Amino acid sequence: MKPNTKILIIAGSDSSGGAGIQADIKTVTALGSYAMTAITAVTSQNTTGVISIVSIPPKEISKQIEFTSKDIKPDAIKIGMLHSAPVIDAVIKSLSKIKAKKIILDPVMIAKGGTKLIDNKATKILKSKLIKKVSLLTPNIPEAEILSGIKIKKKEDMIYAGRKLLNMGVKNVLIKGGHLLSNKLEDIFLNKKEIVIFKNKKIITKNTHGTGCTLSSAIATYYSCGKTLKKSCEMAIKYVNHAIGTGPNYGKGHGPINHLNTIILKKKYR
Repeated sequence: MKPNTKILIIAGSDSSGGAGIQADIKTVTALGSYAMTAITAVTSQNTTGVISIVSIPPKEISKQIEFTSKDIKPDAIKIGMLHSAPVIDAVIKSLSKIKAKKIILDPVMIAKGGTKLIDNKATKILKSKLIKKVSLLTPNIPEAEILSGIKIKKKEDMIYAGRKLLNMGVKNVLIKGGHLLSNKLEDIFLNKKEIVIFKNKKIITKNTHGTGCTLSSAIATYYSCGKTLKKSCEMAIKYVNHAIGTGPNYGKGHGPINHLNTIILKKKYR
């Protein structure tokens, strides 16, 4: 099996392997594509929380993006944790230099354990500059609330917040509904032309660490292979739901999901 496409992941490292760049690499690989990385921060964390975040200098992040892309041109870009304004500015400039087109932005703002992962100045630049340059924005409900200024308590609020984000310059948005108190899961994809609601049964588990990172990387992978954004979202949601449902149950806190749920090993590799 040869990789189908090439994905450049711009995100932070998670030492526990469940989220961040580690989850992204696993996802892209499990779905049959080739993963490249530009690491924005190194975090020390496990399933119970984050104890430290060390930033990578913006110049080094730019070097990773530009030097990698100069040699192996990515078919799509996935962006995760961008914790400061200088980092966001550097990424925007680098994306312009490499002429990136298919860009999925997961606006990572709060860790599963509640740790804030982005400062206020960075949030402003993300809202005013970066979101206009991406193909798709994939916020969860707390992130959509921060970006739109709308309090979300039901599906109609998700749509209202999504429309507000579109008015801010976002081309497409997928608001993830996992934080709503409901026994069904509704993720809402919308742009200026359509609204699509993806409905699934909610899996009751504490092991959901890295679901947002995984979803956005899965979308980037499917999108890079020629699927439409809507179809990419639908397929990525199915992949994540199956990964949650078959999770390995590691750790004492919010455990990881099963990124390998798509892989069947041939007998000679067992």
